[in-house]
Amino acid sequence: MSVFFYFILAIILAIADQLVKYWVVANLELGQQTALLPNILSLYHIRNTGAAWSIFEGKMWFFTIISVVAIAVLSYLLVKYYRNGRIFSLGVALILGGTLGNFIDRIRLGYVVDMFKTDFIQFPIFNLADVELTIGVIFIFIYILFEERFKK
Repeated sequence: MSVFFYFILAIILAIADQLVKYWVVANLELGQQTALLPNILSLYHIRNTGAAWSIFEGKMWFFTIISVVAIAVLSYLLVKYYRNGRIFSLGVALILGGTLGNFIDRIRLGYVVDMFKTDFIQFPIFNLADVELTIGVIFIFIYILFEERFKK
């Protein structure tokens, strides 16, 4: 696949994240919760001015710098190494899409819209971009573990 496919995928993932956030903001009041999958997953509209678990809360300049650097590094990795395999490239595209999704929120709103709340365990509330980031890291981890097999 072409490197452009992975960049387009990252943009589509960022747009999907923004659409979910737009729907949540338009349909749920801040702090409102509604069951999505009863006793498993709820939608819970919150604003996060930090990172995961609200660490570094209010440090928007820090996240802006980190996001710009991450977008540049991820773009470089995708261009330079996209031929290494689909698992690696998909991982980078997922991380890039998630980074872009949360970066757009931080620049546009000054906070990140989070909405997914697990009801069966105590876990931080997250959004689609966070899911993309997590899956992307898992893909890259799998690629690193099995790199030799993927290259054959």
